[in-house]
Amino acid sequence: MAITVTITENPIYVTVNETDNTVTLNQSDNPITITTTSDLTLQAGSAGDIVYTQTGTLPGGNVQEALADLADQFFRQSSTPSGDNLAEGDLWYNTATDELLVYREVSTGSFEFHVIASAGGSSPTAFTLDGGSF
Repeated sequence: MAITVTITENPIYVTVNETDNTVTLNQSDNPITITTTSDLTLQAGSAGDIVYTQTGTLPGGNVQEALADLADQFFRQSSTPSGDNLAEGDLWYNTATDELLVYREVSTGSFEFHVIASAGGSSPTAFTLDGGSF
């Protein structure tokens, strides 16, 4: 017995009108309009006012804190990153040598940056991946 799966696209268009506080869901044959009694604009004044739940390496909190956390994990500069904010797995793109490095534990309690990719060769699109760094 064969199973046949057919997928069809039925686009639904959402229109938000801030002037009269309406939201319209248009399924072409059956548009639905909802009128709200409050303003539809976001009331958050800054990134610190918008909260999110934990995901991946981000612990949760507000968007401003998430941006700071991400900035502490990825570096793009010519000098070696340093300080208390370094953690295993952080990435650094060395703009002086065109190398991508990862911060990893080389022995118990000892961490170093190691090259995982470098732009080499005669072309800016020629990359060498060093899988032996791990």
